[in-house]
Amino acid sequence: MEDSYVYKGLRKKLVDELSSKNIFSKEILDAIMKVPRHLFIAKGFEQLAYKDKAMPIEAGQTISQPYTVAFQTQMLNIKQGDKVLEIGTGSGYQTAILVEMGAKVFSIERQKELFNSTFLLLNNLNYHPQLFYGDGYLGLPTYSPFDKIIITAGAPFIPEPLKKQLNIGGRMVIPVGEKSQKMILLEKKGENNFDITEHGIFKFVPLIKGKTQ
Repeated sequence: MEDSYVYKGLRKKLVDELSSKNIFSKEILDAIMKVPRHLFIAKGFEQLAYKDKAMPIEAGQTISQPYTVAFQTQMLNIKQGDKVLEIGTGSGYQTAILVEMGAKVFSIERQKELFNSTFLLLNNLNYHPQLFYGDGYLGLPTYSPFDKIIITAGAPFIPEPLKKQLNIGGRMVIPVGEKSQKMILLEKKGENNFDITEHGIFKFVPLIKGKTQ
């Protein structure tokens, strides 16, 4: 799939911009430099792929702006080999960033159309996370516990099943709220003991229960 020097140059500019916005993790910036974001967005928008903006994708959804992807990832504090649950595969861009960073990614998508197209795209780009078509609110109890959990849509509350599926010592990053969301970092200190902190206001598409046909 096509990746040109022009796109690589635009990625470098994006990396510099994110670095100036306090994205300090070298691993994240290196991953953003490697992942060709223009292949993850709707046709016709490729020239805008490296602006720090959300973009349309299939099924009426969006790909988060690069700063949001980098910010959530930085809060996760990913280590090589971390087992990560992602709720909302979407375009697969966040998934690819996590795989580039050496995480073992398990990702759930509720939109069948998106699940099918993203599965093919990631495979074609040689990214091989474990993808599941299902309801993100339920997580993946069979594959739990997870070291890190990332939710890429706005949730009205923190789903209990996801809290249970987090390892003790693990981190969950979740945007919580209706029209706009507070970015929440949840750190699991014991079976029923959590440290919860807020990290700014963001805007996400809503996290919806169930799955489409």
